[in-house]
Amino acid sequence: MPLALCQASRSIPSALLGLLGLLGAASATQAAPVPPPLPAEQLTVEQLAAQSPHWAYVVDEAFQNEIDSRVYLFDGDSYRRLGQIGAGFYPGAILSPDGKTTAVATTYFSRGTHGERTDVVEFTDNATLDVTGEVVLPPKRALTLPTIFNLAYSSDERFLYVAYITPATSFGVLDPARRKVLGEIDTAGCVLAIPWGRNQVSSLCESGRLLTVGLDDQGHEISRSLSRPFFDADKDPVFVQGIPTSNGYEFISFLGEVHDIDFTGGRPVAAAPWSLVDAPDRGRWRPGGVQIAALHRALGRLYVPMHRGGEGSHKDGGTEIWVFDDTRHVRVARWRVPAKELGAVIAVQVTQDEHPLLFAATDNSCLLVFNGITGKLRHVEKALGQTPWVILTPDVHRPK
Repeated sequence: MPLALCQASRSIPSALLGLLGLLGAASATQAAPVPPPLPAEQLTVEQLAAQSPHWAYVVDEAFQNEIDSRVYLFDGDSYRRLGQIGAGFYPGAILSPDGKTTAVATTYFSRGTHGERTDVVEFTDNATLDVTGEVVLPPKRALTLPTIFNLAYSSDERFLYVAYITPATSFGVLDPARRKVLGEIDTAGCVLAIPWGRNQVSSLCESGRLLTVGLDDQGHEISRSLSRPFFDADKDPVFVQGIPTSNGYEFISFLGEVHDIDFTGGRPVAAAPWSLVDAPDRGRWRPGGVQIAALHRALGRLYVPMHRGGEGSHKDGGTEIWVFDDTRHVRVARWRVPAKELGAVIAVQVTQDEHPLLFAATDNSCLLVFNGITGKLRHVEKALGQTPWVILTPDVHRPK
């Protein structure tokens, strides 16, 4: 029956064709005059309000379609999404020390998912979210999970460092003001670029040590040294997502050991480690996720997503957020997360003001906003990207 109907519809009687022709001629003679063209639309760019310490720059790795990553700008007071920055493929993102610029190290392919590869650092004005410039890199940028050490500024903003893996390891030294590559430093198997001071960069080594390279004012190597081992990669490796402190960085191990590294002297010095987990819970509760901790430096409060799990669960998100006194090395609170409804926490960041917010991203693509003092859940922002794995705030800190 459908075939017969389709065939019948192709035959139109000649009388009907004649009538349609007369109607068409009549309508043509009675057509209204053509209206004048509309005026050309003028595109404008609005400036954002003054940057707030409660803004969060959420890096969405877009793990389901990795060539289309984003950085979402979210206001933790108004609960509004203020804008977004395109971030390409497996980005590394960081805010400049003055908070005025977002730098994104990313990769593009000429045919979308394949073709000629271009690695680049793009600079975005945080007042307009306009791209203001770029530096094209050699095609060797480290394509890894995002950390604050994939791309990092020196404390005086003179240099910008980019981690390379080919699989040989090194880092690029960039001049962000003049938008140029200054050189490349081999790191002999050690990974990432951990900046401290004006011209020191450390990298994590499999031996549990830190390789530190000193640079001159032109970005050329003038010294290198190895620290003493501070962890055993075979027994209890550390997460590479270091947490900025007042004097350096803290690194947390898979079993919950906290390694505080002082970078204020001439070389990195590790303090004796302390544990997040008391003896009864050791091996049962563990830290995990992607951005695995955040520290409010003035309050000395360390926030860590924790979960029940065994060996190999270091990527699992937290069903609770444990809060520690980072000076006395004791837990002061446990905040339960409604993980069944909202997902487990895989990234945390705390603002550094007197009324801090704790941002927590979940593996269900929610962004949770907590009161950083009381732990009260103030807001749930659903469907913020696909895989929000890193959260940045305007108060980026680097050891002086």
